[in-house]
Amino acid sequence: MTSPTTEGDAVPPATGAPGESPDGTGSAGLQVGARHRIADRVFRTLSVGSGLLVSIVIGLIAVFLLAQAVPSLLDNEENFFTYTGDWVTTGDRLAFGIPQLFYATVVVSVIALMLAMPVSLGISIFLTEYAPKRLVGPISYTVDLLAAVPSIVYGLWGILVLGPAMMPVNEWLVGHLGFLPFFQEPTQVANMSTGGTLLTAGIVLAVMILPIITAVTREVFMQTPKGHREAALALGATKFEVVKLAVLPFGFSGYISGCMLGLGRALGETMALLLIISTAGPMDFNLMESGETFATKIANNAAEFDSPAKTGAYISAGLTLFVLTFVVNAAARAVVAGKK
Repeated sequence: MTSPTTEGDAVPPATGAPGESPDGTGSAGLQVGARHRIADRVFRTLSVGSGLLVSIVIGLIAVFLLAQAVPSLLDNEENFFTYTGDWVTTGDRLAFGIPQLFYATVVVSVIALMLAMPVSLGISIFLTEYAPKRLVGPISYTVDLLAAVPSIVYGLWGILVLGPAMMPVNEWLVGHLGFLPFFQEPTQVANMSTGGTLLTAGIVLAVMILPIITAVTREVFMQTPKGHREAALALGATKFEVVKLAVLPFGFSGYISGCMLGLGRALGETMALLLIISTAGPMDFNLMESGETFATKIANNAAEFDSPAKTGAYISAGLTLFVLTFVVNAAARAVVAGKK
């Protein structure tokens, strides 16, 4: 005989739809959670795979460069790091070296970086802190548009427009500042008549890397926490002091990263420099001379790669540029890490 149900033994009424668990999730919630976990696993796999793919591609490039360059380097009868004479890449005797290429590459890249860094910093600060909102869009678009101009157009502009315009400037520099090693009368390569000097090449590269540095720096400055700005203003700081104490410290690492991206573009630039400077010059720090970079040396002789030994000699220059880029990026990462 069944006893009547008392108040303390009352069964709580069922809640929720059929099949739903007491916590309100039910089978539908479990299915959504399962889908989310699957999506997370797929996303993680794709992300890791993408990173591994990039690393594998870079490793394969390094292996290819080494495989092509090592035989020629072993047959080279001169010191690859000190030989400054003419390259001999035909016949039984190979003689080639990179000092002049390294010198010209570094000089034009440093000139470009010295000119572009302050200008990019000024544009970024102006766009994020001082410019009216109606001007930010047009100015940003105009600066970014410089990145879309092909390298060959920059080269033509440099040799046909900027070069002739620099001729009186070069003459003035030689006449008034010739006592400095940077602005002496050329002794080996007289490119002052066309304006195709290391100085002109550096200016063209500065214009080319300007949008890269500006875009990265501007985006980083825009991410400065609003509280940092407001705290500085609340303490009585001026606009300049806000930029100095809040914006610049926060965005310094991004600024350095943008500069290194621009430097990478300058180190590997080919077509623009091929039209402006393509004649080997002396290593005397004279900006009125010409020179050959790693990229222009390879491009200037690519049509004559008719033997493995000759091809390997020029690929060894490409391998050096490959290593140089890695060293620059590693140094930049070290600077950024030290400032965090």
